[in-house]
Amino acid sequence: MTLWMVRAGSHGEREAIALEKGLVAIGWEDLPDLSTIKNKEELEKIYWETYPDSKKMEAANQVGQIWRFVHEIQISDFVALPLKTQSAIAIGEITGSYECSGLAENIKHIRKVKWLKTIPRTAFNQDLLYSFGAFMTVCQIKRNNAEERVVKILKGKTLESAPTEAIFDEAEPIDIEMYAKDEITKIINSKFKGHGLARLVDAVLIAQGYTTQVSPPGPDGGVDILASAGSLGFDNPRICVQVKSSSSQVDVRILRELRGVMSRVRAEQGLLVAWGGFNSKVVQEAKDDFFCIRLWDSGELLEAFFKYYEKFDEDLKAELPLKKIWALVLEEE
Repeated sequence: MTLWMVRAGSHGEREAIALEKGLVAIGWEDLPDLSTIKNKEELEKIYWETYPDSKKMEAANQVGQIWRFVHEIQISDFVALPLKTQSAIAIGEITGSYECSGLAENIKHIRKVKWLKTIPRTAFNQDLLYSFGAFMTVCQIKRNNAEERVVKILKGKTLESAPTEAIFDEAEPIDIEMYAKDEITKIINSKFKGHGLARLVDAVLIAQGYTTQVSPPGPDGGVDILASAGSLGFDNPRICVQVKSSSSQVDVRILRELRGVMSRVRAEQGLLVAWGGFNSKVVQEAKDDFFCIRLWDSGELLEAFFKYYEKFDEDLKAELPLKKIWALVLEEE
């Protein structure tokens, strides 16, 4: 069994249809149907005819990725799809050979997939996240027994920590931004477990201008934070916040519980923060709550954290010191 990573576009533009229709798709939509291509030399010829202005090294790299997608990925291989819409990675099993599809304008070159599980990024060791951050559309993930370890995660097992020196041993450029986020996520996961995560959410709400009340550690009756506008907290909107710091995905029972608590405390809006993310039932049901409830997984919480970090108090900044950096944006087809 081989484990592959196939991205869904630099901005996740192929992500929704990939998960909905059970497939993975690559870009390069200008290329014709590749099902009759028998060797890489023939593919190179077609590539240069389609993209005559490409640079030599760029062309070699991209031809290699396309060839792997069409011919090297085998039925029953595993595939990982890093998601952009949530802080998670979808894992599936390849069920079909290469096809040229007409599903959508940006869905042309595909392989059918049976999606097995969507797993929060927090469940993966840093070395695996580093591999999933490679700036390639298609690549094999194989370092440090990656295939066997992903199978363990699929079975619900917790991985042992990978050696630090095993992380940086590849020359491929990676998504530095995502790598940094994963590093910060790991620190938050270790330093702000349990009630500590509510402190971070509270800091974001205060930075946004809300007056808040945080429940003490222990049973909270379904309310971790109450927040509202105005200096005394009497103005609208009135928000009820539930924070779950577990690395496991939250099920729909928690969402329904939040609705009930909102009614009890007379809050018009709710915020459900789940560090481990949400299962598909929660995401689907929450669509009907667009005007009253928001879902934040670790990715959304980090984005809010970065946006308001400069407004946090100095004690919190000292616990989690961060600084901005500039990096060159590398993009794949």
